[in-house]
Amino acid sequence: MIKNIKYLLFASLTLMACSSDDDSGESVAEVPITSGEADFSTYVALGNSLTAGYSDNALFRAGQENSFAKLLADQFALAGGGEFKIPYTNDNVGGLLLGGNMIAGPRLVFNGVGPVPLPGGVPTTEIGVPLSGPFNNLGVPGAKSFHLLAPGYGDVTGVATGTANPYFVRFRSSPTASVIEDAMAQQPTFFSLWIGNNDVLGYATTGGDGTNPITDTGLFNTYYNTLITTLTSAGAKGVVANIPDVVDIPHFRTVPYNPLSPANPAFGPMIPTLNQTFGQLNQAFTFLGVPERSIVFSTTAPSAMVIHDESLPNISVQLAQVLQAANVPGAAVLANQFGQARQATAADLFVLPAQTVIATLNQPYFNFLMSQGVPAEMAGQLSVNGITYPLQDKWVLLPSEQQEITTATAAFNAIIQQAADAKGLAFVDANGLLRQLANGGIRFGNYHMSSSFAVGGAFSLDGIHLSARANAYVANKFVDAINAQYGSTLRKYGPENFSGQYAADLP
Repeated sequence: MIKNIKYLLFASLTLMACSSDDDSGESVAEVPITSGEADFSTYVALGNSLTAGYSDNALFRAGQENSFAKLLADQFALAGGGEFKIPYTNDNVGGLLLGGNMIAGPRLVFNGVGPVPLPGGVPTTEIGVPLSGPFNNLGVPGAKSFHLLAPGYGDVTGVATGTANPYFVRFRSSPTASVIEDAMAQQPTFFSLWIGNNDVLGYATTGGDGTNPITDTGLFNTYYNTLITTLTSAGAKGVVANIPDVVDIPHFRTVPYNPLSPANPAFGPMIPTLNQTFGQLNQAFTFLGVPERSIVFSTTAPSAMVIHDESLPNISVQLAQVLQAANVPGAAVLANQFGQARQATAADLFVLPAQTVIATLNQPYFNFLMSQGVPAEMAGQLSVNGITYPLQDKWVLLPSEQQEITTATAAFNAIIQQAADAKGLAFVDANGLLRQLANGGIRFGNYHMSSSFAVGGAFSLDGIHLSARANAYVANKFVDAINAQYGSTLRKYGPENFSGQYAADLP
């Protein structure tokens, strides 16, 4: 049985080239600081994990300190802004407890090969005892647009069922409160709103398998405009940002479609046997007029994984008939397993956690085959993820699913832009920033930031959230937008005091 085949993820990581977009943080440093037409005395920041300062797959104090919202608040303080209260976690370990039981793990760190949970990291942040607010940073990791409007989103009794959010449980004003209600109770004079990422990201990170659907565009329009109308109802000014096309982030651009190397001693020697085994199946594919579904592993170059493609016509019935006619052992099992299978191409994207399952035994499927009377040896041979068992939908973003994401993102961003224009709000094109990172990179002072995983300096180790340095860059873009819209002269940050990756030994 083939199992635990390793492939080198970081062997050829290199810094990407960068564009000429140089943001040194010095452009307005010598101009007297003024608020212009804006009033920063009471600033509230609404959003999701990006606003909260989530990084490295966790929320922890250093990340919260370096959130773009906190960095904005520090600049606002120089122009008449008041206190900006943050619901800080207990430490830099990350993770959450509920009744002493861990419900979210510690942050990731880089061990020289890849990201791993902080060694010895034990979460200490308990959500069962809410903090005393009000809080100005109302960024809630995991929140979608409609969650900001939902009463009871911070009710601890709903955490187990998914109707409440454990992060909001920590700092909501009451179990029945909504995020927008807690924001408006502070009578904000200025706000930031960066929401909508999770309305598409949840679908993407689950491989488009349907368990976390994209928010309906019409409903998003209603939710977003309700938020904007509410936030501006008492005359507050603000800044909003659109959402990036998430298929460009490292979470979906790191795991290769063809990681199966013939030089790997655990895989290479098995290639002749695998090709012989798939030979009869390939003949059946050709007979049925779909030779492009043939599965062949190269002895001289890296091979693509085998994946399940729900967009393909399911030919299981016809395949079973052909295999049975040819007296192929296990014809019914093979037909069911490969009726919608093919080898991956460069057009397919893989979620970052897929790297932990490729070429390992799929235990549930192995157990299923055993329950059907398949001998253990054959069951094991047919249950190797991405090689003999097609990698399932939750690990793969097919081209059709990527298009769904891109289409929804464009629709959401049009809604955000229209709402900003209608209310005269400052607007940040976050989608354009990410596109720059993905296509050549960005110059920030003397640093080059790209979307390369772990080494690009822009993204944290979860491949989704920003590094401290990238948060400073984003804060500068918010400053640019605010200065342009309201005539303020807020200062910007240089990159020197912001890291591209958090150290394992943060105090």
